[in-house]
Amino acid sequence: MSQIRHIVFDIGQVLIHYDPEIPYRRLIPDEEQRRWFLENVCTGDWNVEQDRGRSWSEAEALLITEHPHEADNIRAFRQNWHEMVPHAYEESVHLLETLINNGHDVTMLTNFAADTFAEARERFPFLKRPRGVTVSGEIGAIKPDRVIYDTHARAFGLEPEATLFIDDSQKNVEGARTAGWQAVHFTGTEKLRGDLQGLGLLS
Repeated sequence: MSQIRHIVFDIGQVLIHYDPEIPYRRLIPDEEQRRWFLENVCTGDWNVEQDRGRSWSEAEALLITEHPHEADNIRAFRQNWHEMVPHAYEESVHLLETLINNGHDVTMLTNFAADTFAEARERFPFLKRPRGVTVSGEIGAIKPDRVIYDTHARAFGLEPEATLFIDDSQKNVEGARTAGWQAVHFTGTEKLRGDLQGLGLLS
């Protein structure tokens, strides 16, 4: 195993909390109706296409054609997106900043719509501290597609075998390993701290 010289963080569910249910608990108070809406209308598969670069207007029009009676709730997804990301994970942010302060090369690789990432970066200033970021919505590719890892490595001059990737999704972790990176599955801050210590990146 090569010595790690580059550390790459995912963002959602690693550094920032994300839960689309939060605004919809207010907008669709009935639990059964809310579950149906998020499982059949504004689904994860629908949302990930915005991460791939599809515009919100196109995404909304597609769903409104299929579910005209849900038009207001469909538009509410983007309108209330800020509520879906209520806070950062302070202990994860502390680890990120400690690595940077200790001189490690830290970048970020995220599945995120371009406009919502710009909003998040203003709300959470620590997102400006790493050397840079690859945002899926800006390049038209998403994890775990091989191309996004290769694009990130080229953009930031990373040696894949000397790169550690941190992500909460096991399939994205596997995608990084397929691209020749080292990777750890984020399941909580204490495990991440232990992983980093085990790799000699934290004392």
